[in-house]
Amino acid sequence: MATINKNLSVYDKATIPNANGLRFGIVVSEWNSEITEGLFSGALEALIDCGAVKTDILRWNVPGSFELTYGSKKMIETQKVDAIIAIGSVIQGETKHFDFVCEATAQGIKDLNVTMNVPVIFCVLTDNNMQQSIDRSGGKHGNKGIEAAIAAIKMAVLGKE
Repeated sequence: MATINKNLSVYDKATIPNANGLRFGIVVSEWNSEITEGLFSGALEALIDCGAVKTDILRWNVPGSFELTYGSKKMIETQKVDAIIAIGSVIQGETKHFDFVCEATAQGIKDLNVTMNVPVIFCVLTDNNMQQSIDRSGGKHGNKGIEAAIAAIKMAVLGKE
C-alpha cells in the first residue's frame, strides 16, 4: 500500500548501482503527454544522475499506454538494452475504458517480464483524476519516473549477474 504524501523522488544514491555502461530504453505514451513528459524527465535525470550516459538511453514514443507493450517488445527485439521503462498515464473517465486499458497494459508488461530476457519497468500512472497524476509526475508526491529509473538500474544489474 502506498504511503500518503510519500515523495517518490527521494533515493539514496549510495545504495544504487552505478548505471555507467548500461543501456536503457524508455517507451513513452503520447497520450496525457503533460504527465508522461514529466515522468520521462524524471526518469532521464535519475538515470544520468546515477551514471548512465545520455547516448546509452533510447527513447521511443507510442500513441497510448495500451501500445506500451508492443513498443517495449519491439525495442527488446531490435535494440540492445539492459532494461526498459514503460511510461504512461491513464486517468479515470466516465466509462469502463479506463479499466480495460489499465488491465491490458499491466498484464502486457507483466507478460514481457515473464517471457522476455530484458526487464520492463511499469511506470504507468493509473489515477482517478488529473491532479493525482500531476502530483505523481513532478508534483507534491515527487516523480514516479525517478522511482522507475532506480528500479530499471537495479533490474539491469540483476540481469547481468
